[in-house]
Amino acid sequence: MSDAGPEVVAQPVLHRSRQTFLELRRGLGESLELPAGAVERGLELGRFGPALGRPLQPVLHPRQRRLVHRGKTTLATGRMRVEELDYDLPPELIAQHPAERRDESRLLVFDRASGEVRHRVFSELPEELPPGALTVVNDTRVVPARIRLERPRGEVLLLEPVGEGTWEALARPTRRLRAGRRYGPVELLEHLGEGRWLVRLEGEPAGEAPLPPYITEPLADPERYQTVYAREPGSAAAPTAGLHFTPALLERLDVERVTLHVGLDTFRPVAVDDLADHELHGERYEVAPEAWERISAAGRVLAVGTTTVRVVETVASNRVLRGRTRLFVTPGFAFRRVDHLLTNFHLPRSTLLALVMAFAGVEETRRLYRLAVAERYGFYTFGDAMLLL
Repeated sequence: MSDAGPEVVAQPVLHRSRQTFLELRRGLGESLELPAGAVERGLELGRFGPALGRPLQPVLHPRQRRLVHRGKTTLATGRMRVEELDYDLPPELIAQHPAERRDESRLLVFDRASGEVRHRVFSELPEELPPGALTVVNDTRVVPARIRLERPRGEVLLLEPVGEGTWEALARPTRRLRAGRRYGPVELLEHLGEGRWLVRLEGEPAGEAPLPPYITEPLADPERYQTVYAREPGSAAAPTAGLHFTPALLERLDVERVTLHVGLDTFRPVAVDDLADHELHGERYEVAPEAWERISAAGRVLAVGTTTVRVVETVASNRVLRGRTRLFVTPGFAFRRVDHLLTNFHLPRSTLLALVMAFAGVEETRRLYRLAVAERYGFYTFGDAMLLL
């Protein structure tokens, strides 16, 4: 979060390629490793040290990787170490505000077949797509999910509703919070572990937009943290690849919608050495039958953002149009329906970066990120975009 409280000292971690991760040290040896992001953002997402108990436990053998197929866990050979998701990023390239006009952001285009790279403006996207391509977007809408706490000073980030008036949420400072107590409009019911709580909310969510903590400048218009096609409320963070679209640009494309409500799985960092040990909790998705008919029949599919990829590839595998997806896409994954990917530049050590590497190739992605740094592209939520053809 952007305001960690007066008792917390925030320092960059030692490895330069993880500059956007913060190590928050408190008293009694408590140490929290947070991603500086809230599509990639959150509160107490990683927990380390004896004062906090165990880290996430492995769910599979280290030589295995989890994928989801027809609602069951399936395995693929191969492995990936978390340090493979590191890269160097000058802090000044973290975009602090959106482009004046959404489609004026830059667009790095990579043709996987030829290896050619082109530098374009986002408004030129239709010219880069093959004829007949179907553009699939995630129409989730961000809820005002960030609720500040006065005493103790901290925050609650609503993740998803789980019943009438109850939510799963992240809350900090967890070690100073108590179940059964009310903090402003939020009553804490039960600590679920890893900084997660079951909470009861008074009324509808009426907090702030859950901007990531690396955004240090105020956002003049909260709607800039929503896509122009956002429709279904439910996300704790924006699907950032879609922030570049304007209504006029959408009219030049053949567009279809799916829904994935962004939650903990999207922005929780990888805090284990081997990606096979990274556990997903699942995020809610839904695809209308007529939408899936169009997606499955399309000649080519452009997925706008990693969340759209996870929905489309989940349904391509299990044919279930509504539910929860725990699909973890890592290098070696066999894409069934997504042909092209439009995405922003992601945090190191994130599942989002692993997905991009799965689509474009590990070394190719590293090369593209180095090029984006050299060309001074903007990174993260309000940064520029990359089109992988």
